[in-house]
Amino acid sequence: MQYITLNNGLRMPQLGFGVWQVPDDQAQVSVETALEVGYRSIDTARIYANEEGTGRALAASGLPREELFVTTKLWNGDHGADSALRAFDASLERLGLDHVDLYLIHWPVPSQDAYVDTWRALERIAADGRATAVGVSNFTEKTLTRLLEETDLVPAVNQIELHPYFSQEAMRGLNAAHGIRTEAWSPLGQGKGLLDEPVLSRIGAKYGRSAAQVVLRWHLQTGNVVIPKSVTPSRIAENFDVFDFELAAEDMDAVGALDRGGRIGSDPDDM
Repeated sequence: MQYITLNNGLRMPQLGFGVWQVPDDQAQVSVETALEVGYRSIDTARIYANEEGTGRALAASGLPREELFVTTKLWNGDHGADSALRAFDASLERLGLDHVDLYLIHWPVPSQDAYVDTWRALERIAADGRATAVGVSNFTEKTLTRLLEETDLVPAVNQIELHPYFSQEAMRGLNAAHGIRTEAWSPLGQGKGLLDEPVLSRIGAKYGRSAAQVVLRWHLQTGNVVIPKSVTPSRIAENFDVFDFELAAEDMDAVGALDRGGRIGSDPDDM
């Protein structure tokens, strides 16, 4: 495992395991498999409706709590200081934990105009030690800049849609300028054709690796935190097996040249 250090000094695995769109009972099995393979960072969210299954897997693993890095997220209907505090308590209960390592605002939802007040609740959660670090997800230049201007605590992480079809160079630069780590969701492009790109097959053949492994290696060498999702045990293991090779500069450039500048998911400024 490779680790990065967040702006509050917390070490975070650079490769984690995501459970988006995984039903609760299946999440338990998948997380148990991921932990057996070697993952130590697990990313869930209130809206995924699988915090309980994730928590059961964490408990069943028998791993010391200090070896685990657990992330969950606040959903759009829970914005506002008081609502956010209640939502956080409920997430902890579902996970069966007394703290999480990272708590994120899932979407800024600018139309509600509540994300600044919500962030102040996360500042309190961090000050109380119930989340070791707090951050945001899907914040754009507009929403992140306002948050930085109107609050005191700089987010530790901004989790955004990021893959070779949408490499978000400008947003990554803005995050880095403020000491915010960029975390990639849908890092493999949601199965929307990315892994069928001939250039990835060509690069994969060079290293004896799959297209998915090439993309994950590109993320790691770019500096992104990355959280691939799978419910297939062989792919869970394959996605973890990316630490014993390194892409050459020309191959990094070739993957980066796949950028199309367009999102697969929703535009966070309109969500």
